[in-house]
Amino acid sequence: MYDNKIAIVIKDDLLTWQKLNVTAFLASSVAIKLPETHGQELISASGTVYLPFIKQPVMVYKADTYEQLKRAFNRAKDRELQIGVYTHNHFATKTEQENIAEIARHTDDNLDLVGIIVYGLNKKVDKALDGLKFHL
Repeated sequence: MYDNKIAIVIKDDLLTWQKLNVTAFLASSVAIKLPETHGQELISASGTVYLPFIKQPVMVYKADTYEQLKRAFNRAKDRELQIGVYTHNHFATKTEQENIAEIARHTDDNLDLVGIIVYGLNKKVDKALDGLKFHL
C-alpha cells in the first residue's frame, strides 16, 4: 500500500513515560523533516479543523538490548535511510540547544541510544530492522 515505511525502535527497559516521550519526539522528527509524510487537516462535520496525521502508519518495535538497537541503527545507516536518534542523556535536557549540544558531543559510534526512527523504502527498513519484534 505504501512505498515507504516509518519505524521506531525503542529500548524495552525504559520506563513507560520514557518510551512514550521518545516515541513522540522521534515521530515529530519525521513529520518536521519530510513533507511527503504530511497528511491533510481533519475536518469534523461541525467544521472544526484538527491537526493532520502523518500519512503512513508508524510501526513501533522494541529492542531488548542496546546491542539490538545499535545493530538496527548501523544497518539503517548502511542502507542510507533517514534516521532520527534519541539518547539517554536527552532525558536530562530541557531546551533545543541542549539537545543539539548533546548529539554534537558524541560520534555516531558513541551515541547512548535509547530510541531511533527510520524512514525509507519498505524493503530497506525491513532489512535494517530484521529480527526485531513489534512493541506490545
